[in-house]
Amino acid sequence: MYIRQANQIVLSALESQAAVVLLGPRQVGKTTLALRIAEQQPSVYLDLERNADRQILIEPDLYLDEQAGKLVILDEVQQLPGLFKSLRGQIDVRRRLGFRTGQFLLLGSASNVLLHQSSESLAGRVRYIEMPPLLLDEVGEDQLNGLWLRGGFPDSFQADTDKASMAWRTDFLRTYLERDIPALGPRIPAATLGRFWTMLAHSQGGLLNAAALAEGLGVSGQTVGRYLDLLVDLMLVRRLQPWHKNVGKRLVRSPKVFVRDSGLVHALLGLETMEDLLGHPVVGGSWEGFCLEALIAAAPTGAEPFFYRTAAGAEVDLVLRLPRGETWAIEIKRTTTPKVSRGFHLAVEDIKADRSLLVYAGERHIPMAQGLRAIPLAAALDMLRGLRRNG
Repeated sequence: MYIRQANQIVLSALESQAAVVLLGPRQVGKTTLALRIAEQQPSVYLDLERNADRQILIEPDLYLDEQAGKLVILDEVQQLPGLFKSLRGQIDVRRRLGFRTGQFLLLGSASNVLLHQSSESLAGRVRYIEMPPLLLDEVGEDQLNGLWLRGGFPDSFQADTDKASMAWRTDFLRTYLERDIPALGPRIPAATLGRFWTMLAHSQGGLLNAAALAEGLGVSGQTVGRYLDLLVDLMLVRRLQPWHKNVGKRLVRSPKVFVRDSGLVHALLGLETMEDLLGHPVVGGSWEGFCLEALIAAAPTGAEPFFYRTAAGAEVDLVLRLPRGETWAIEIKRTTTPKVSRGFHLAVEDIKADRSLLVYAGERHIPMAQGLRAIPLAAALDMLRGLRRNG
């Protein structure tokens, strides 16, 4: 068992808010975390995928009135969209009884669905927290290659062998395609969506080309957009938007698309071992996506991620706009020889970055020209965590 950083974030949020929504894909560890929190205080837990637990909430106020003063944990809460109006009333009643914080912990695996369901009913009463898969600073720097290869879903990362890990991820993908996504309502053939997901893995970190994807699948561009929206909503794919502040530049307007968990990238492409991965053309895109997800997760709450690219060739892999107004430009390269192109320095000038970093596969900290510094991934994560700790 690993100590998840989300654990302390959730506990702190419960101390200041009546309700906390913990978002993350299935099997990422939300339920394990919630049950660990439940052991520390009076609480009740309901899994809303179980019919018996849903039956308990047919008349939600009758049940929830009896739980006042306890932490009520509702898992897969998007299964009961009508519940949020009752939760608003429950929170207000409990406030009058003196129970102002730490009343509800809501777990969900569909972000936009939950945000839409809860934003109107629970406005001002709820904090949203996203729980990523296992992070490098949770498992240890010495596990970097294993985490990159297998991804951060706990059962995949902790499997006894690479073969067993691949089998788990293959089953995970099949379950999402055949059960979990249809349960949300969309009628999408599993084989078609599986092909789409695999096509995204092949072009990991590339610019979105909806027309090419549509042609490859034999569907319309609008349908491709719907498929992508769904996988983004399930927190399985990231759509990284381009930086858009430089009005005078000819900027690339298309987003970059990443399958968010590197282990799923490798499962979709059949890459079971590190040798398989290192010999595959996706290795650079996979490493970029792996580092990018870790950096975004480590950044202070409220940080906004982008990439920057112009028609003239200026480019930065990750631009972080931090809550205090700073802008960081981060280049990511799978190399032990730190070097960036002239286009990176041009991009740093364009966006007026306050700090520029090269995250590379070496172990040393190397100062470079024009204020650039090459550092290992773990060091970059420490820098961002430090900003988060200092407020």
